[in-house]
Amino acid sequence: MADVTEVRDKFHYVYSCDLDAFVQLKIGNLEGKRNLQSYKELLNDPQLKYSGLYQSSCPDLYATVTVYYDCKPMFMPVRTAYKAFTTRWNWNEWVQLPVKYQDLPRNAQIGITIWDVYDAKKTRPVGATTVSVFGKHGILRQGIHDLRVWPGKVADGDAGTPGKFIKESANEMSKLAKLSKKHHKGHILKVDWLDRLTFREIELVNEREKRHSDFFYLMVEFPRIVHTGTELAVVYFEQDADDIEYAQIYPEIVLVPDPEILQENLVESKHHRLTRSIRSGTMSRELKPNARKRDQLANIVTYPPTTNLTSEEKDLIWQFRFYLTSQKKALTKFLKCVNWNHPSETKQAIELLHKWDPIDPVDALELLTPQFTNKTVRQYAVSRLKQANDEDLLLYLLQLVQALTYDVDDHNNDVITQRKGNTEPEGDENTDKNMELIEEGLTESNEQQQETDEEANNDVTDHVSSSSNQMMSKSTSSKKEEPLDLASFLVSRACSNDQIANFFYWYLLVECKGGRDQKIKDMYLGTMKRFSKELLTGNHECRRRRSMLGREQKFLDKITELVKQIQQFSGNRKKKIEKLQQLLDIPEYVNFEPLPLPLNPDVKIKGIVPNKASIFKSALQPIKLTFRTIQNKDYVAMFKYGDDLRQDQLVLQIITLMDKLLRRENLDLKLKPYNVLATSITEGMVQIIESTNVAHILSSYDGSIQSYFRETNPLEGAPYGINPETMETYVKSCAGYCVITYILGVGDRHLDNLLLTKSGNLFHIDFGYILGRDPKPFPPPMKLSKEMVEGMGGTTSEYYQQFRKLCFTAFLHLRRYANLFLNLFSLMVDASIPDIALEPDKAVKKVQDKFRLDLSDEEAVQYLQALIDESVNAVFASLTEQLHKFAQYWRK
Repeated sequence: MADVTEVRDKFHYVYSCDLDAFVQLKIGNLEGKRNLQSYKELLNDPQLKYSGLYQSSCPDLYATVTVYYDCKPMFMPVRTAYKAFTTRWNWNEWVQLPVKYQDLPRNAQIGITIWDVYDAKKTRPVGATTVSVFGKHGILRQGIHDLRVWPGKVADGDAGTPGKFIKESANEMSKLAKLSKKHHKGHILKVDWLDRLTFREIELVNEREKRHSDFFYLMVEFPRIVHTGTELAVVYFEQDADDIEYAQIYPEIVLVPDPEILQENLVESKHHRLTRSIRSGTMSRELKPNARKRDQLANIVTYPPTTNLTSEEKDLIWQFRFYLTSQKKALTKFLKCVNWNHPSETKQAIELLHKWDPIDPVDALELLTPQFTNKTVRQYAVSRLKQANDEDLLLYLLQLVQALTYDVDDHNNDVITQRKGNTEPEGDENTDKNMELIEEGLTESNEQQQETDEEANNDVTDHVSSSSNQMMSKSTSSKKEEPLDLASFLVSRACSNDQIANFFYWYLLVECKGGRDQKIKDMYLGTMKRFSKELLTGNHECRRRRSMLGREQKFLDKITELVKQIQQFSGNRKKKIEKLQQLLDIPEYVNFEPLPLPLNPDVKIKGIVPNKASIFKSALQPIKLTFRTIQNKDYVAMFKYGDDLRQDQLVLQIITLMDKLLRRENLDLKLKPYNVLATSITEGMVQIIESTNVAHILSSYDGSIQSYFRETNPLEGAPYGINPETMETYVKSCAGYCVITYILGVGDRHLDNLLLTKSGNLFHIDFGYILGRDPKPFPPPMKLSKEMVEGMGGTTSEYYQQFRKLCFTAFLHLRRYANLFLNLFSLMVDASIPDIALEPDKAVKKVQDKFRLDLSDEEAVQYLQALIDESVNAVFASLTEQLHKFAQYWRK
């Protein structure tokens, strides 16, 4: 029976990257006939008769081998050894190439060129052939291959000398070669007697094809890879080849090594000093700009405070600085163009500062931002703030307290620089102890306050260490030398006004207890000590204010302890309310000496109504307290423990400021900015205005706000049967809050945090998301739901048209005060307000973008009109509102 071998069903392979061996190739025999040159060529080049072409026997040829990658050789060609041929060209030599299999690229090609000696010094190519190292499937070639040699050419690694046949020109040889390859790999059943006959016939066919062909054929052999008797295929594989690396063919940025980078430009520095030298001052005094430069200066003066001036703009302002002294709005821009590191330039700027037209107090706020660190400039800002009345000062007091952080040159607060030797834990412990002692000092009795100034002073400062006593003495002396520092100014104004004293104390107290840098806390603590001392050593009114603040502190401490007891009390909400009312029903709470309410010191309270106390449905369980005023009226407030109210406090302060500014423009939008006071970073009070949330109104009155108004404020014969005054109030308040919440970027707006009073005032509560943050996706730019518009009578009603006009008017008025609001937010960047602290470098820019200061008034109106239309037609907002209703339903 014939010897039959079965077809292989397994594929044995090894990765090329694991094959650490040099590439080898066996150069076999060359078959073919060389054609003689014509006699004409022989006459033109007599040297041809000495070449191997005209030898009777086989001339001495040699071959060179190299590997190409992207048509470029990877190394110098490797040459075969000399061999004397007789009847045929047969080198039968293994050539080792200086490259390893693991280093070969996927498209590597082996180029072989056959050379003939031309004369003593020259050679001529007989022909060349090229073959890829890896086949089309990425498998290393193995075994014997007959390669077509292209006469008269040199291998170049390109498609010019392909050794393998392409499909279009494939002959009998290539077909038989492929079948032989399949047979060798075991893809064809092997029959011994038949294989011997077949291969003999294949050899005859190949010899016949070569004899009749015009090409040479070079036989080469690739080594076979065998491991433990098993022949292995070498599969191309590269480590981390799947990692994508992007490279620009034409890079936009070219990196050039520059040893002078970030170094001072001597030419620019010299030019800067020459143009700003004292000598140039005489020439600049009478210098007047032409029409073009005057327009440039006017444009620069209108820049928002956040704009960084270019070097050309700074030079222009400096050049015409004397001309600009009559324009008070230009002062801040001039101070920005000064290089405060140059003494001569600083001296000129300070001299010109006092000759400039005095700026308005609101513009002086910009000079207290961290951008301005020069002591004289900050003192000038304080001198301008002295011109502000108490009412205006209250509007900016929160930011002025924050500005103390940047008053680095204030010698009254040099405690900042004298704690370097102390460790942080000791600093925290001392700060807490000092705060406790200050609060105890504020709550001392009136008899203790009648002591002599020297005894009172000792009583206040006996808790301070010896180093703190030295600091206080320095503070006293520096006060006389520098009476215009910000801390001294605020302490002075607080000692002369009840409201300023109240809020200044609580703002300071929050910063003293806040989780900020220890040096900053010490600075605020030093200011608090000075304030306490000034009150104690002042006149009778000052001592009365000190006593008032002590009683407020003691009263809120009791409320805090009360809330803690309720939170720790086990029981449901009803039982906790009963417990709360029981704890409040004692003379200490029901009836006490009249006391200014810290939330609003204009309100004097004399007791708490126990049976009206309640607890809100919330995880933190804030309590609702009804205070009895000295006019026997009720004042309702909420006390929260465990929540940071500083962000709400800031938003309500800005809304209050906007309301006052609009009223000064004779635009009363019936806003309801309720009072909020953070008494620490985890406690605070919120005023409660009698109202109902819009969600409840819609669910109780068939989804109609007008039905609610018809019940609370009916008027027969009036449009929609509602009192026109109520409708006017509703429309105005809607317009005001739409514009204000848009500017502040208030998020998480739903009908549960929109409240409506019986008189028609609509207002917003809960400002946990501002500056564009929103927990819901795709929020509308304004909170203007379909139900709110229907409450005005629909988009075709006169009230809706009035609403749009009020929005436009309010937006244009507030745009004129944009610099004020940008300065206020700049002072709050480091105040640990949650939504500002997320991106402090972008917070002010977000507010500026809302004002669209790049547009004219007409373009701003068109822009706001598009926002209103977009908000009214917002589909996604309606969907999220329905989802919120479902969520609230399941919570209940």
